Amino acid sequence: MAADAIRTERPTTNSKLFAHTRWDAVPAAAGLFHLTYLFGLYFLFPHTSLWVMLILGFVYSLMVNANINGVGHNFIHNPFFRSQLLNRLFGITQSIACCFSQTMYNAVHMQHHKGNSDRQDEKGDTIDWLSIYRHGHDGEAENPWSYVFLSFFRDDVGTIRKDLRKRKNGDEFWGNIELAAFATTLLVMAIIVPTNPVHFINWRFMLYFVPFWYLGHCFSYLNGYYRHYGANPDKPIAWGVSSYGKIYNWLFFYNGYHAEHHFRPKVHWTKMEKFRLSIERLQKQEGVRTIKHAHMLGFLDPDLPKRGGRDRAPERENATSLAR
Repeated sequence: MAADAIRTERPTTNSKLFAHTRWDAVPAAAGLFHLTYLFGLYFLFPHTSLWVMLILGFVYSLMVNANINGVGHNFIHNPFFRSQLLNRLFGITQSIACCFSQTMYNAVHMQHHKGNSDRQDEKGDTIDWLSIYRHGHDGEAENPWSYVFLSFFRDDVGTIRKDLRKRKNGDEFWGNIELAAFATTLLVMAIIVPTNPVHFINWRFMLYFVPFWYLGHCFSYLNGYYRHYGANPDKPIAWGVSSYGKIYNWLFFYNGYHAEHHFRPKVHWTKMEKFRLSIERLQKQEGVRTIKHAHMLGFLDPDLPKRGGRDRAPERENATSLAR
């Protein structure tokens, strides 16, 4: 089976609301539930014990991770709705729920697929802004600790906006709208204490909320690290590391099938199991790496490759022709 001969079909539907399948109502509802959960934290905080709020805050962090890597990720590759306006509005709800811009995430993620966690070139740069090799040394992946806890601060908003501007499709405008939407939401939450009577300067809630927001994004980077650590950035079918746990993939809408996703990014989440079966023999032949744990727990994998112990890889294959 030749890798360049593999083709995939996207689902079709006669729905007037959904673009690909009515099953996209599930991730769409999950995204809206996450937004509701955020507002729930805000309104519960003045009336609930700290210990309960700490548990709920940790759950929010896990939800940020699941949203970014499940709902938001699938929304980038296969927007849920036929209406462009409805997709834009859903992007705003995503941006508020995760406190970042969904459209800017789109730009960063598309750059990720251009480079596929590539190694540094002769100038020490990578195509992929999220590459685990971008801040590594001697051709090795970066230490997971620094990748997880520092990546949050590494986004270059100016570069991202420049990329959106090049698209000339309104993405820069909507990215700014999303930034304003979540910034305004956080500002209101920081000013108004939702009590009766209302109080002002809600510093206790912000002191509580910001660490869990940051932790959620750290969890997302932890996921990303082990979705590529031990993969082969020079072989398209092995660009990612896959994990096939049922519950994990239900919660993350099959983004655990990550080698498959990087090989064919447009495969819809509802078709991922079938696609994997169609290329399983080729994957084994090419040495695609899989792990038993969810990617966030990838460090527990008993066969985890040691940093500093890899051989130099062959010349990188062309990514552009295969990312279809």
